[in-house]
Amino acid sequence: MSDPAKTRRHAERVRELVASLVREIKDPRLGMVTITDARITGDLREATVYYTVLGDETEQSSTAAALESAKGMLRSRVGHALGLRHSPSLAFVLDNVLDHAKEIDDLLAAAKHRDEEVHRLAAGKKYAGDPDPYKSDEDEDDERVPAAGDQG
Repeated sequence: MSDPAKTRRHAERVRELVASLVREIKDPRLGMVTITDARITGDLREATVYYTVLGDETEQSSTAAALESAKGMLRSRVGHALGLRHSPSLAFVLDNVLDHAKEIDDLLAAAKHRDEEVHRLAAGKKYAGDPDPYKSDEDEDDERVPAAGDQG
């Protein structure tokens, strides 16, 4: 079992290496690709590289094919740079950042709409009891009954 800190360092290094090596790929199918993250197993044998592509689905599929064809070169260069006994096998996963961002925006808009509805329903309403149900220090001083031996 490997040290988690060492695994994180290797994953970060894999992300940096792949990001720099992708620029050297001369495949015309390769689009505007950004390496967003990399994860590596504890035994340092398998690495998953997450990427995003600027463009439509055809750009994404052609970039996936270009990365798949350059996988051997990337694997050997990453393994050599890391100095490991065995080069980690690479798997590329499309990271749809724009889809996730749109989903989060939709959820925030729905929450805002629900909040506005609650505020609209609460407008002009009054509390069922006292507006401030908690006793303050001033109330305690007024209600204090002097004990038998107290002066004052």
